[in-house]
Amino acid sequence: MKIKQVKQFQFDISSDNNLSKAIRFKTITSQDEKQIDSLEFFKFHDFLSKAYPLVHEHLRLGKINGLSLLYKWDGTNKNLNPILLMSHQDVVPVEPSNFRKWDFEPFSGKEYNGFIYGRGTLDVKSGIISQLEAVEFLLKCGFKPQRTIYLAYGHDEEIGGQNGAKQIACFLSKHNVKIDFVLDEGGSIVSESIPGLSKPVALVGIAEKGYISLKLSVSEKGGHSSMPPKQTCIGVLSAGLAKIESNPFPNKLDGAGSLMFDYLAPEMGFKARLAFGNRWLFAPFIENKLNENNATRALLHTTSATTIISGGNKENVLPTKAMAIVNFRILPSESISSVQKYVSDVVNDKRIKISQINHFSDESSLVSNPNSKSFRLIQRTIASVFDGVLVAPYLVLGSTDARHYRKLTKNIYRFVPLRLAKNDLSRIHGMNERISIKNYHESINFYIHLIQNSAKQ
Repeated sequence: MKIKQVKQFQFDISSDNNLSKAIRFKTITSQDEKQIDSLEFFKFHDFLSKAYPLVHEHLRLGKINGLSLLYKWDGTNKNLNPILLMSHQDVVPVEPSNFRKWDFEPFSGKEYNGFIYGRGTLDVKSGIISQLEAVEFLLKCGFKPQRTIYLAYGHDEEIGGQNGAKQIACFLSKHNVKIDFVLDEGGSIVSESIPGLSKPVALVGIAEKGYISLKLSVSEKGGHSSMPPKQTCIGVLSAGLAKIESNPFPNKLDGAGSLMFDYLAPEMGFKARLAFGNRWLFAPFIENKLNENNATRALLHTTSATTIISGGNKENVLPTKAMAIVNFRILPSESISSVQKYVSDVVNDKRIKISQINHFSDESSLVSNPNSKSFRLIQRTIASVFDGVLVAPYLVLGSTDARHYRKLTKNIYRFVPLRLAKNDLSRIHGMNERISIKNYHESINFYIHLIQNSAKQ
């Protein structure tokens, strides 16, 4: 079948467009699953069915655990393994105290000055809407894919994906589905973020860091604050936390993180090209440059971040308990057990109990091949939509739902076609999350091209 290539997707966006509408549904997840408002998800599903009638006429839709969505677009060639495009429905909450700090109400989907504002514009309802817009458009054009295409939209990615993406993957596995490649969120198109490089770079995740949170707790007898011991339990705990922060995990510029610079070094200026081309000699210089930026510094080592702390309840009463949660993102060359041992050795205080919290943990992922046909397909598609953008493999610093599909394929990639400048990184999970209308157009166009190109692979 000869495929008519769509060179440029044209979409007249109004203030009442589908992405704006999608943002208005408060599909918020919480660590306490009882607080999740299922009705908002059901309303969102109903909206999708009305907004994309051809998708819901021609694709088969299954609901996993009631809230997660799995669409199947049957291909004409059953000898080809399917591809799976992912995103997630859920968004993180907005602190009530921060509502007024937003330029526009966080769930308004407000269009202003070339941007659409709201929680989920970047992370990552824009992925769902862009993919469905692409499929709806291709159906209108009479396009039929050779390769079966799955669209998977979990409902609990922000809390680990245990009831969403993990169960979708189990469902596909039970039906003996073998996937050619998976594409989930992860990397994006960044500007001014790579030392020595001025051009924008599309970072395609080929691996992601592992995840574990440890609880550090101290218990003491307590008593009156007028007769304190040399250290209260808060003091003991604080000393332990200070040791963790002042003794970071060792730097290791290798593996997936190192591959990024193999791809990008030829595009850098002479000094940077010389340094990254001879990392064995210029490692201290490179590490100093990467340490200037939080995002690039995180490529170097397993990171730790104290995210929760509590202790005491009255100013003149010695606390009997103090507790802190420290979150770790683990390099592929390390493991959960090696992190636990490292923390125990660094803290080295029997008064501090260290335990793994039960919520969620996962080892770092395997590294997918950046020379595979699947990676080159994604690379070629990016180049066809985003002029002048370089493409490089990348180590994803956070966790994604993609890890749940590791048994279905060895080709797992993580990229969402969002343009992110330095000041946009803080908008993700932060205030004034937004996407430009131009970038929204590009995102739809990217998925149109990707689906078309996958039929040629």
